[in-house]
Amino acid sequence: MSLLHKLAPWPGKAVLTLSAVRQLSASSAVAKVRGPPAGCRVCPTRRRRFLGSPDPLVAGVARHYSEDLPPQQREVRISKLEGDDTGIAEVRMSRQRARNSLGKVFIAQMFEVVDSLRQDNQVRVVVFHSEVRGVFCAGADLKERAQMSNTEAEHFVHRLRSLMSEIAALPMPTIAAIDGYALGGGLELALACDLRTAAASAKMGLIETTRGLLPGAGGSQRLPRTVGMGVAKELIFTGRQVDGEQALALGLVNRAVPQNQAGDAGYREALSLAREIIPQGPVAVRMAKEAINRGSEVDVATGMAIEGMCYARVIPTRDRQEGMAAFIQKRAPRYTGE
Repeated sequence: MSLLHKLAPWPGKAVLTLSAVRQLSASSAVAKVRGPPAGCRVCPTRRRRFLGSPDPLVAGVARHYSEDLPPQQREVRISKLEGDDTGIAEVRMSRQRARNSLGKVFIAQMFEVVDSLRQDNQVRVVVFHSEVRGVFCAGADLKERAQMSNTEAEHFVHRLRSLMSEIAALPMPTIAAIDGYALGGGLELALACDLRTAAASAKMGLIETTRGLLPGAGGSQRLPRTVGMGVAKELIFTGRQVDGEQALALGLVNRAVPQNQAGDAGYREALSLAREIIPQGPVAVRMAKEAINRGSEVDVATGMAIEGMCYARVIPTRDRQEGMAAFIQKRAPRYTGE
């Protein structure tokens, strides 16, 4: 009989109660927990509360139980494309009723997805996109936030900031496909990606100052690095929203296209961009991303040294040999990521 069954308030059944989670957290077997035992049910309300717990062990146990949700019930999930699109992974955001707002469950599931992608060498490009029509991500879940104490709110924002850093640190290129509103934390999520495509009708903005706040999940740092200091200050100080065409002119997005009847033009453009990346040497692309990201934070001389280290890691790979052989033989290279 599992520990959860022993802790259940009635014989023969189990429920994820706070006392059960705490005892599981204290158990040396917590690392082995991979999902609920047969017959165990998890109250959705409790799951949401435990996933957002400031106690990492409690949140960790709850996260294992969240992983067993059917895909259609998850707010964030991975879909790997096949055929000619093999190597492209989609992070699909589907918090329908709350417009993909950044709630506790959404964030916990996004952490799971990002952790899985980080360890997957078969994925060459990741596309973040919404399955909620007319919105990419509406930002913070203000209903949840209103119920938090100051300490809880501070912890929540710290966790959200950590999530954006984890997305930015993914080793493969990432693309945000923006087909609607990307506001506050939603735009911060897009800024954590390497590239952004948008429908011309999309709306983007760091609107926190209109709520008496400031961007707290990386926006105050990543926006200036993307559009420049002066433009970033103007957008943040005013809380202004811009559409896809304006975002393209500012350098906030890489591509902007007219919206289509299906409402997914930004997503289609993101796939087109991803298809331009996947034929390239995956090790070389990852090292290029590392060289650019790390080099942009230091002086040029140090950046050159970082570039040299990344280049040295590509030299002994089979992909480099394949690239040279394909060039000599005048054929398309067949890269394996080795």
